[in-house]
Amino acid sequence: MENVNRIVAEGIAAVEAAQDFNALEQIKARYLGKTGELTGLLKTLFTGQMSPEERKTIGAHINECKNRFQTAFNAKRDALNEAKLQARLAAEALDITLPGRAQEGGFTSLHPVTLTLQRVVELFHGMGFEVADGPEIEDDFHNFQALNIPANHPARAMQDTFYVENGFTDVLRTHTSPIQIRYMLDKKEPPIRIIAPGRVYRVDSDATHSPMFHQAEGLWVEEGVTFAFTDLKAVFTDFIRRFFERDDLQVRFRPSFFPFTEPSAEIDIMGENGKWLEVGGCGMVHPNVFTLKNVNIDPEKYTGFAFGIGLDRFAMLRYNVNDLRLFFDNDLNFLKQFE
Repeated sequence: MENVNRIVAEGIAAVEAAQDFNALEQIKARYLGKTGELTGLLKTLFTGQMSPEERKTIGAHINECKNRFQTAFNAKRDALNEAKLQARLAAEALDITLPGRAQEGGFTSLHPVTLTLQRVVELFHGMGFEVADGPEIEDDFHNFQALNIPANHPARAMQDTFYVENGFTDVLRTHTSPIQIRYMLDKKEPPIRIIAPGRVYRVDSDATHSPMFHQAEGLWVEEGVTFAFTDLKAVFTDFIRRFFERDDLQVRFRPSFFPFTEPSAEIDIMGENGKWLEVGGCGMVHPNVFTLKNVNIDPEKYTGFAFGIGLDRFAMLRYNVNDLRLFFDNDLNFLKQFE
């Protein structure tokens, strides 16, 4: 057994002194290989020179020594791996406190729809509007009923609305008007002046429509608010001329119908080709919306106007893009043009 102890002690010492993986593997082969020293000791157990009791005792001791050697080998291998990793980390060290650097020809601009949204919010914020937000998955009450859209209204048709599979009680919101309802339910008392931008969803897809698009809707409720050029017309005309940076831009309000406003109008601007172009909708808030349970705004005392615009369409007009789908193809060569 003394010979076994000596061999394993020498082997462990050699393992601990190894400087690299190559040396370590050579030491392992020297002691545990097919012709290794510890392997050879095991073979002596079957030469017939030992009694069964001696073979059992010495064999157990040799196996215990092999395990000690293997443990030392594993520890050294792990230490060499750790040293290698630390050396690599040191060589590739990054100072995470340094500012990031754009890739050559890098993309640093915001998305054109985001830029358009920021511009719209900035302009209305300057008029005293605050930004309001709400959920994109809406219930039937906020998306339809509260906006004077009864159960049989065409806007509820399956070809227009994405319904959530829970018994047709929840939908992907079809407009950001539900934000106005939630705000009135929460605020209770006028004056109210908000702009509500966000993603909306309808079953539609072509060069000028997407099943997911962006809207911004405004609401102003106060005593004495009118459709006239002192209020609704004045606010929207001022906004759209500042947005397109054209003081001479012609704007017209064309009679239309929306269930949640009365009277209602489509808003058109004169294009550079001399043709009218629709850019939004508006109207005076319908009294049924004000008298909704828990809103309880007195329509005899307060009036209000609402309007809505498509941010994607405004981005197309602002940047002279003729296909809405280009905004969502993720072509960086296209997107990085915008400032």
